[in-house]
Amino acid sequence: MEKQYSIAIYPSETIILLVKAMKEKLFEEVNWFHSKNSIAHITICEFKATEAAIEIIKNKLDLLCDTFEPFEVHLNGFGSYSNGAFFITPNEDSKIKLKVIMKKVHELLRTLKMQKSSDPHVSIGRRLTTENIEKANRLFTTINTSFLCNTIILRKFDPTIQQFFITDTFTFNGNQKPELIQGRLF
Repeated sequence: MEKQYSIAIYPSETIILLVKAMKEKLFEEVNWFHSKNSIAHITICEFKATEAAIEIIKNKLDLLCDTFEPFEVHLNGFGSYSNGAFFITPNEDSKIKLKVIMKKVHELLRTLKMQKSSDPHVSIGRRLTTENIEKANRLFTTINTSFLCNTIILRKFDPTIQQFFITDTFTFNGNQKPELIQGRLF
């Protein structure tokens, strides 16, 4: 049976707590909203997979992440989409580096039917009305924080609590892929 999974980047615990406080502040202003209870993250993709398939995916992610170099992500702005999402944005340099990671994960899993994210951001609220996005823009005007991006998280959806929970963490080790060198035995 297929289960719902998500691959994401989690910021530092400090930023997770900051975003949680921001969500609480927005809740006080606009009441309940989508993603109010989700932990701060940058979504790479969502997909469905069987237990057998997820084991293969984990192995592939482990090999891919082993080659990634850790890097600093700077979050320095806010934005919104027409679908009602209000979010924190990374600066341009961080966005470029995050997009490289996202694209490589998408390519790795290209045989899966997935919902891809191609614009890195940390959601504060989703499906907000235009009025509530305006309120969020008044509440949150400046941000300047950063975290070390050195892992990717695999999350599984729990339909009972309607939230994703972490199942695996894949560490960036900065190892180069070994090159195959044609040689002679004799």
